[in-house]
Amino acid sequence: MNILETLQQRFATVLEDFTDNVGPFVEMIRPSQDAKFGDYQANCAMPLGKQNGTAPREVALKIVDKLNVADLCEPSEVAGPGFINLTLRTPWLEDLINRIAHDERLGVEAVAKPKTIVVDFSSPNVAKPMHVGHLRSTVIGDSLARVFRFAGHQVITDNHIGDWGTQFGMIIYGFKHFVELKAYEQDPVGELARLYRLVNQLCDYHDAKSKLPELKEQIERAETRLAEMDPDSPDKQQKKAYKKQSSEIAGLRAELKTLKAKIAAVDDDPELKELADKHPQIAVDSRKQTAKLHAGDQENVRLWDEFLPLCVEALQKIYDRLDIAFDHTLGESFYNDQLADVVKDLEKKGLAVESDGAKCVFLEGHAAPFIVQKADGAYTYATTDLATIKYRVEEFGADQMCYVVDARQSEHFSMLFKTARAWGYNDVELQHVQFGTVMGKDGRPYKTRSGDTVGLESLLDEAIAKASEIVAANDDAKKDADGNPRPELSPEYRAEIAEAVGLGGVKYADLMHNRESDYVFDYDKMLATTGNTATYLQYAHARIYGIFRKGNILPAKLRSEVPRIEIKDPTERALALRIARYSEFLSDVVADCRPNLLTQYLFDLSNDLTAFYAACHVLNAEDEQTKRSRLMLCDVCARVLSHGMSLLGIKAPQQM
Repeated sequence: MNILETLQQRFATVLEDFTDNVGPFVEMIRPSQDAKFGDYQANCAMPLGKQNGTAPREVALKIVDKLNVADLCEPSEVAGPGFINLTLRTPWLEDLINRIAHDERLGVEAVAKPKTIVVDFSSPNVAKPMHVGHLRSTVIGDSLARVFRFAGHQVITDNHIGDWGTQFGMIIYGFKHFVELKAYEQDPVGELARLYRLVNQLCDYHDAKSKLPELKEQIERAETRLAEMDPDSPDKQQKKAYKKQSSEIAGLRAELKTLKAKIAAVDDDPELKELADKHPQIAVDSRKQTAKLHAGDQENVRLWDEFLPLCVEALQKIYDRLDIAFDHTLGESFYNDQLADVVKDLEKKGLAVESDGAKCVFLEGHAAPFIVQKADGAYTYATTDLATIKYRVEEFGADQMCYVVDARQSEHFSMLFKTARAWGYNDVELQHVQFGTVMGKDGRPYKTRSGDTVGLESLLDEAIAKASEIVAANDDAKKDADGNPRPELSPEYRAEIAEAVGLGGVKYADLMHNRESDYVFDYDKMLATTGNTATYLQYAHARIYGIFRKGNILPAKLRSEVPRIEIKDPTERALALRIARYSEFLSDVVADCRPNLLTQYLFDLSNDLTAFYAACHVLNAEDEQTKRSRLMLCDVCARVLSHGMSLLGIKAPQQM
């Protein structure tokens, strides 16, 4: 049962007497921020009073007079200028927590109208190893898919991998010119990744050299304009112009520094310089290799067929470690034979028109066109994404598509969705679930010391290694009744727990933040046993099972005996209320696509559990009935913790 939803429905009936649009006012009924104001609070009387020209307190009293919540709440209170405070009746809450305790779904009802939701996430380019930049899309998308599925929706997960683009042309070019066959035989994916990096570096080198003279001239012209300005001018517009020009120069100088670094990295390495001199048109030639692949060139297609399974297998190893699975992995290549028809249909409907040889869709509110076919005949990501929408609607019957993609792609998705709707796909909900960047402690995107993007596999290895130290130290510190060391875990189980803690820490550190915010990656913080971390939640869960082991309690047997949970202490009530609100938070996650709402709920639940322990004995309770009641409360709490963590893709060990 969703308590908040029930209260909002009761209020909606009453609010119809005060306004024609109850929606915004119903949303003002929320959980109280402070228990002294009750369990829930309605703040709708103030805006209603202003709207109707009536004193808010008078409106609040009229609402309370008509409100029918006596079956679940104590008499409603009007406080201050018109706040309506609602406190659940403890006997009603007691009945509810007992129903939840024996419910497989923990009181969470499946949605009445399930939708078919496609969750598009992770989507790496298969020609290169996954790095830290893929982490957010992967864990956020997986968590949302799990929550949607539990809510009762039909969920289809699709890893729209980049397996057909320019990067494959670069690898094919590199393989034909630079491959080390022994290295390829021993570690094919590693060698392909090296080839990609090499070709990319040489392309960047020539591109930087070509841009350098013009950039230097740009800086000179900008500096000349700046020198002609008066920084001390009393004119605000001139001051603003001076500041803007200074900022522009700083940006150009930063770009110049980057170009010079790319050039120096090759010029200072004799082997790289020799390769660069021998391949002056490497960028153009790599694109030609891509074009030959797309045109069906026998040799390039053979190499693509050889490389692709190797690359996909390497990706799958990462997904297996993260316990992430996809229903489909339909990459760009899957849609290749559908692209011409997409462009033809867009032209037929008057959406795509020719501009400078390219075929484009011009959209209101966007300066640049949405290019669906380049002047050279090549198709674009836009074309593939449109074909993907068409396929998912026609083949999957999608009602909703969630694209879990970096916020920097927001312009692309805005144009994609507008084009799709103009094309006729108005009945499917299209949503860009955007997210920020993983940052280092220096406040910049997380990189290695050498400046490379951190590989995802090495990041996971490091997290597990650090977690292993924590688990070992914790276990080695355990003592028996006489104070002698008494470790409990076998080496094998220590390794299993370390993996759960390490991977859980990495995932949770990402999911606990508002997805649209950047966050700083810090192993020490994410693996801390206190504070808002996965480790803290895992310890809370394991602590409950520690009580069960100490008391020789079998949770399944406890449930079968149907002991009743009785609420006597305020901390018992707070814990029971938090458990009862699980449904509310999952509903909010579904509505907003924000896993951080669930992480905050689980953290608060763990804190309520800690407060309960501090105030109430469990195994040493004053009588057997109270003991069994508290054990049952602990059991349902453990189940919610475990289930909530599973929706985040995090394991909940019973021992740590």
